[in-house]
Amino acid sequence: MAKEIFVTEEGLKKLEEELEFLKSVKRKENAEKIKVALSFGDLSENSEYDEAKNEQAITEGRIAEIEEQLKNVHLVDASALTNDVVRVGLSVKLKDLSDNSTAEYRIVGVTEADPFVGLISDESPIGKALLGQKVNSVVEVEIPLGVAKYKIMKISK
Repeated sequence: MAKEIFVTEEGLKKLEEELEFLKSVKRKENAEKIKVALSFGDLSENSEYDEAKNEQAITEGRIAEIEEQLKNVHLVDASALTNDVVRVGLSVKLKDLSDNSTAEYRIVGVTEADPFVGLISDESPIGKALLGQKVNSVVEVEIPLGVAKYKIMKISK
């Protein structure tokens, strides 16, 4: 059985929009590039053709990947969640106990993760450690330099 993928409404919308773009725009672009490359003649030495075919394969692979993800989507309704424990769709304010710095992250499904903007995956080490925890809990996360300890300061929508 395929693994369930958690997504928020925004994440689902982004996946659906990307799929629509790939199917309606990118496929046509790829077909046009192949057509142009074919007009150059001899395929055995036609790097433009090889490049166009590779780009087409990447596009088709991504389409298949998104379609598979959409089959296994579990939509998270953040408005229905309570703030008692950390769940996918909620934000968490953490205090790093090594230097007392704080950071806020939103726990999202793997397809939406972007740590540079504060979106961490439920499958990441820190995401896994936080799930199910309450305010004032201290979690330990294995990192390359050892173990990091974080205190949960706040859980919010």
